[in-house]
Amino acid sequence: MIGDFNIRDNNWDPNYPHHSIHIDDLVTLAESLGLELFPPINPGPTRFADNPHDSNSVIDLVFINLNNSGFGQHTLHHDLHKPSDHVPLIIEVGIEEANIDNVIWSICKDSKEEETLSRQ
Repeated sequence: MIGDFNIRDNNWDPNYPHHSIHIDDLVTLAESLGLELFPPINPGPTRFADNPHDSNSVIDLVFINLNNSGFGQHTLHHDLHKPSDHVPLIIEVGIEEANIDNVIWSICKDSKEEETLSRQ
């Protein structure tokens, strides 16, 4: 579960001095789905304020099932945020090599089967 939750809270933003009443609902929802907050390896703001009197904030969050070994690190790319005011969140997802057998059925052009299907 990834997104801009627009909830500032000192649980994920050490520069924000307050606790939001909305965090309890978000955490309860995440836990009901078997998810936990997945912090980036390089913490920092995820949204840069437009107004110089406002502070940058952490409002873009990632929640994953921590038991899922397919997820690698979560990284913020502060250098790639322009022209957006939000920082791109990059999550490594492991893909295992697998052989998948594909069976393709086809009907040859001008065959008896094609003629039969075109009448239906």
